[in-house]
Amino acid sequence: MANYIIALDQGTTSSRAIIFDKKGSIISVGQKEHEQIMPRAGWVEHDPIEIRDNMREVIGIALGRANLTRHDIAAIGITNQRETAVVWDKNTGIPVYNAIVWQDTRTQPIVDRLAGDEGVEKYKDIVGLPLATYFSGTKIAWILENVEGARERAEAGDLIFGTTDSWVLWNLTGGPEGGVHATDVTNASRTLFMDLKTLEWRDDILADFGVPRSMMPEIRSSSEVYGVARDASLLRETPIAGILGDQQAATFGQAAFDAGESKNTYGTGNFLIFQTGTEIVKSENGLLTTVGYKLGDEPAHYALEGSIAVTGSLVQWLRDQLGIITSAPEVEALATTVEDNGGVYFVPAFSGLFAPYWRPDARGAILGLTRYANRGHLARAALEATAFQTREVLDAVNADSGVDLTELKVDGGMIANDTLMQFQADVLGVPVVRPVVAETTALGAAYAAGLAVGFWNDLDELRANWQEDRRWTPNDDVEERARQLRLWKQAVSKSMDWVNDDVR
Repeated sequence: MANYIIALDQGTTSSRAIIFDKKGSIISVGQKEHEQIMPRAGWVEHDPIEIRDNMREVIGIALGRANLTRHDIAAIGITNQRETAVVWDKNTGIPVYNAIVWQDTRTQPIVDRLAGDEGVEKYKDIVGLPLATYFSGTKIAWILENVEGARERAEAGDLIFGTTDSWVLWNLTGGPEGGVHATDVTNASRTLFMDLKTLEWRDDILADFGVPRSMMPEIRSSSEVYGVARDASLLRETPIAGILGDQQAATFGQAAFDAGESKNTYGTGNFLIFQTGTEIVKSENGLLTTVGYKLGDEPAHYALEGSIAVTGSLVQWLRDQLGIITSAPEVEALATTVEDNGGVYFVPAFSGLFAPYWRPDARGAILGLTRYANRGHLARAALEATAFQTREVLDAVNADSGVDLTELKVDGGMIANDTLMQFQADVLGVPVVRPVVAETTALGAAYAAGLAVGFWNDLDELRANWQEDRRWTPNDDVEERARQLRLWKQAVSKSMDWVNDDVR
């Protein structure tokens, strides 16, 4: 009897397979990191073949650790880094270029060209997004314009595009031998090409970008059977029945299904999602309008999102580029060697500033340095940057929704950092709540797949699975909170207007 669901989580830094039981508890995990390829400043790439091979391997690891086989798995769910773009030959399965990662900023000239006199909000009423390097559309255009022969092959119908959910799905279902070329509405809503109302690709916008319609995957719901794993997989004949972009998956895994419910994920970047139900709400405060989820034939549910580019990856930067820590968990111990930030503020605008500013001209800055500052102050400032950025996004959510959030549900790798979570509560002035199952991204994909095959009956059953693990309550020093925020905003202002013709 199939008593488990497996979620395939293709993330920015690693690929994972996580097996869940009926209660939403983790049974086993397989995980492998992949290389972060940075050929020059502002460029971030992944090798799609490495991702494909790692995904196959982690499936075997997870099954082996749990002593399970495909016969124990009721369905497969997929979740993924949403805006990362892969273009490959449908006849061979070979990518024409590395995957261009959501953090990559090389496409700013394409953004500027497309914006023209109308500005970056040219398509926002249709797709819910501003023109920005963040989204997939400009990455596809860059590949077609810069990879030799790519445009001709695309126009001949040989090349197809997908975010990494599509890449995993296509390979798992047979690749060149009949692989399913599809995506779900949440990932499609991050391309700049999908009409939020019709949930269809817009031919006029595709034409503006110079992207042939034949490259695009079929848009499907987030919870339905797309196909089955083929013979080459350890999961052969298992239905693939759920796809959700990582942040929407984390929201689903937090059982935040209804209008007014929200969560904040602390990962490579931070992403706060606020559900708006079946209503499309346009932000006036720098947030994105996106699809939250769509279950089979039911209406789509929408959300507002505040996207922050650099949070957990800032800790990786301290480890890999500066070498002041040797592992990510060490940052908390280093930060607690000092009582406060010592007047140091770290604005990690490595890819410009995302929500609520959307300033591609910004770059990373460390401000307030004196001879007094040391490694501990730098570590503390890096953690605090995550909390300050989240506060600014939450302020935008409150302004757009007209309803102040009374608590914040959190998930992701950084929520194991108690120092950060306490500071987050202090900066927000509301409680921060961590669930028992912190792997909510994979859990959300598992839930979507399980609903499609009847493993779970309905959303109420999923709500009953959610349990609180810990709650951090804010201190009452309102004046200190306001002072810190003033200094943070001053630091942010200093990071802007950096990129110009002299800066490469």
